[in-house]
Amino acid sequence: MSASVPGDYVIRSIRADEWPAVKELRLRALRDPVADLAYLETYEEAAARPDSYWQERAVRGAEGAAEAQQVVAVGPGGLWLGTLTVLVEEAGTTDWAGFPVERRQGHVVGVFVRPEWRGSGLTKALFDAGLEWGWANGVERMRLIVHPGNTRAQGAYRKAGFVPSGRTVPLEGGPGDHELEYVLER
Repeated sequence: MSASVPGDYVIRSIRADEWPAVKELRLRALRDPVADLAYLETYEEAAARPDSYWQERAVRGAEGAAEAQQVVAVGPGGLWLGTLTVLVEEAGTTDWAGFPVERRQGHVVGVFVRPEWRGSGLTKALFDAGLEWGWANGVERMRLIVHPGNTRAQGAYRKAGFVPSGRTVPLEGGPGDHELEYVLER
């Protein structure tokens, strides 16, 4: 998947050998002021992971992978400007939170756009590419989860067509710690 879009960047799937860039952008995302609301790991946890972890992560989401796809926006000079990943969840299984998966669906995770590119249309372009990949690979709906306090992300997800499903997903932090599920039906 590779598509030129306005704004002097290209949206495409990552390649397996691009694990250093996967690592760099993820660590940058984990330094974002709302990272504690947006991601289920800390910068310290991610930075401590060995290179083999990042290599495997890149392989699992690279171009040609069937169960996950990581798309990236590559800007001038090869700088990665933003990313998102779509994980395929098969019907008849349970998701990471223990909920049954009723039909084949894509789970959007790891959404991040560098601050200087926010508001440029890049987030929508990333979503368009991720959704295109999911629909082409037979998912019947897309979903993501978002912290109730992460209003910036909620706005971006609504712009991409997602709506709250009404389901809350409990997190390990204790009473009151939960996220909201947003969905997009095909």
